[in-house]
Amino acid sequence: MDFIPYQNVHQLLKETVDRCYNLPAYRWFVTPEQQKSLTWGEHYKNVRKASKSLLALGVQLDQKVNVLSYSRYEWVLADHAIMSVGAVTVGIYQSNLPKDCQYIIDHSDAVLIFVENEMQLNKILEVRDQIPKVKKVITFDKTSYTDDDWVITFEAFLKLGESIADQKFEKRVNEVQPEHLAGIVYTSGTTGVPKGAMLTNDNFCFTAQSVRMSLDIRGADDTFLFLPLAHVFARITAMGSLLVGVSTTFTRSMDTIVEDIKASSPTWFASVPRIYEKVYSKVLSGVEAKGGLSLKIFRWAVKVGEQVSDHLQAKKAIPGLLNLKYKLATKLVFGKIQAALGGKIRWCISGAAPLNAEIAKFFHAAGILVLEGIGMTENTSFSHVNRVDNYRFGWVGLPGPGIEAKIAEDGEFMTRGRNTMKGYYKMPEETAATITEDGWLQTGDLGEIDAEGFLRITGRKKDLIITAGGKNIAPAAIEGVIATSKYINQVCVIGDRRKFLSALITLDEENIKEFAREKGIPFDSLDDLINNETIKALIVEEIQEKNKAFARYETIKKVVLVPEFTIENGLLTPTLKIKKNRVLNSFADKIDQMYPDS
Repeated sequence: MDFIPYQNVHQLLKETVDRCYNLPAYRWFVTPEQQKSLTWGEHYKNVRKASKSLLALGVQLDQKVNVLSYSRYEWVLADHAIMSVGAVTVGIYQSNLPKDCQYIIDHSDAVLIFVENEMQLNKILEVRDQIPKVKKVITFDKTSYTDDDWVITFEAFLKLGESIADQKFEKRVNEVQPEHLAGIVYTSGTTGVPKGAMLTNDNFCFTAQSVRMSLDIRGADDTFLFLPLAHVFARITAMGSLLVGVSTTFTRSMDTIVEDIKASSPTWFASVPRIYEKVYSKVLSGVEAKGGLSLKIFRWAVKVGEQVSDHLQAKKAIPGLLNLKYKLATKLVFGKIQAALGGKIRWCISGAAPLNAEIAKFFHAAGILVLEGIGMTENTSFSHVNRVDNYRFGWVGLPGPGIEAKIAEDGEFMTRGRNTMKGYYKMPEETAATITEDGWLQTGDLGEIDAEGFLRITGRKKDLIITAGGKNIAPAAIEGVIATSKYINQVCVIGDRRKFLSALITLDEENIKEFAREKGIPFDSLDDLINNETIKALIVEEIQEKNKAFARYETIKKVVLVPEFTIENGLLTPTLKIKKNRVLNSFADKIDQMYPDS
């Protein structure tokens, strides 16, 4: 399959619309039981309306437009309209505080802002005096704001373009070139100030095609989207779906994912590892709570599933007797897990952070193939992914077509291709430090590439722990293993320049409370359990068991239980990554207590 030289994202959109005009494009929930949908033809009519309204508001080529909202149909509609007229979409996480919103609005030089609802509008109103370049704020949902016409509804916005001639819209669309910016995606900022990666129309069009060539994406597919579209992983997932003509269903909220995914019955979806970890933990705790015969059947089914998984990975035929056992295991156990995900899943994608191989193997045993891949904001969220017919758990797969990869002398993984960003917005020095003169993107990941081209990530350069004894340790792999405990929620391994490794641990609230009830431990809140000696002893026992998988110098010697890391308390990014620097600062006193001699 050859790459199509799309002039811009709008041309890509128009080709899909022409091919799939009467097919479903987007779905969302009106009520928990009822969905509303639009065809590609209906969606394109909306894109034209919204594009003309942007022109009516005077939006010029390369001007920036913010979208402050959780993922929903209007987010995609605004995005397609913004890109169609050659402007630049700049997403803002709905979880951002007003000051964080203000930074991105101001730094990106935005002239318009789309906001989801009254809660998001209030953030903008709080910083209104600090964002003078913004001409209008458009609300997806109706709000009670009536003070002036600086704020208008989405319905009113769509009417603004009625006076704009078709010729003016077509002229603008044709002016948009491959090198023109289509989006600026701000890094979620695990360390330092967020940087805005400038992604062009060509970045998106090329990457979507490389993704399509790498994965078994079919026109009749349905996907389920719950990742925030302010993050590039969700954006390229949506772009790949757009290219092929896949129907996308939006979840109502992060709290309703379980109900919504079952109701939408997708054929594939993309997720961050945290979701797979939570499902894995919930399944294990559920069967262990039942105990007895149910637990024995579950363990038998998993053993059978693992044997089938081994045969599939080795590309060997499944023996007849094993196949019969697997059908029974699916009927008794695995079918329930598959049904919880809608019952039609062919494969899933995991990205944005490392996925523990044990969890990937468990899902595969259950008949659900999770394909791990890797990408970053700076390379349009894609460089490598496992294939449906060629995969390895614990590895992030082969490079996408048109993408080069290599390992530098210091072990850093680097990529090069048309997926690489134009640079960081208004940050030339940071750009020069990230992209070499000959176009190689320095990812900051440490890795290895084998003779077949498979990539395995061994850690992050900035996270690398060098112990007092001189041992180099990548904490991510250790954290992933420890997090498989059903009683543990989050893990932050510590030990740089220290004599041994320790960890800050947060508890899985549901499972730890159930344990406390079984043991007759009184508690009013999770904080009571964090400070309970029996609970501490349980976690130490869990850690000791997990330590068996590590070399001696990688074992965790001490642990401290702490409250959960959340987006709200500033210790978690919107993509659920731990902000290690902030965590270390927040719990500095507890960390010092683990190292009294240092």
